[in-house]
Amino acid sequence: MENRIYLASRSPRRQELLKQIGVDFMVLPLREALQRIPDVDETPLPQEPPREYVERIARVKAETGRKRMSERGWADFPVLGADTAVVLNGRIFGKPENPLHAKQMLRALSGQVHEVLTAAAVAAGNGTRVCLSRSSVRFRNLSDQEIGHYLACNEAYDKAGAYAIQGRAAVFISEISGSYSGVVGLPLFETAQLLEESAIRIFQ
Repeated sequence: MENRIYLASRSPRRQELLKQIGVDFMVLPLREALQRIPDVDETPLPQEPPREYVERIARVKAETGRKRMSERGWADFPVLGADTAVVLNGRIFGKPENPLHAKQMLRALSGQVHEVLTAAAVAAGNGTRVCLSRSSVRFRNLSDQEIGHYLACNEAYDKAGAYAIQGRAAVFISEISGSYSGVVGLPLFETAQLLEESAIRIFQ
């Protein structure tokens, strides 16, 4: 078996993180366009705890990717899916729907400690494995002017919680406890363990 995987994500951040640890992958994009029915409905279920939500979405992405792989007649490699949620006081912050929504998220996070949950899932011939990374992130107090300038740089709109820790929002963060790569979008320590369990070797 070749030492290769599919990544069921268009995220350039997840692609860069996999490249960082030398994983050979091909992107297996899932439908996300608003004008078409998406392959994965990322709406939280009623009363669904944040941890169960991100684990479920990561699993569905990986397993849907594996289904698409089979339908397209592609080579049989493990499929990696992932999902990230920002959580404040039990409330899930996904990607903002518009500038006002993004502003509301950043105002809520200002001066607060929130949790970032990222789940990764690997679907292969021997089943699906899921891991979870929990990180704590503290924001300093943000002024409305700072939030406005940040939103104007167009960095917020495809990010959970409306910010990118690897971008300009790094200056908002006074403290982080946990996995930096998990906050970016793919926890490398946990993901590497999942891949090893699916016979994908990081170091050959």
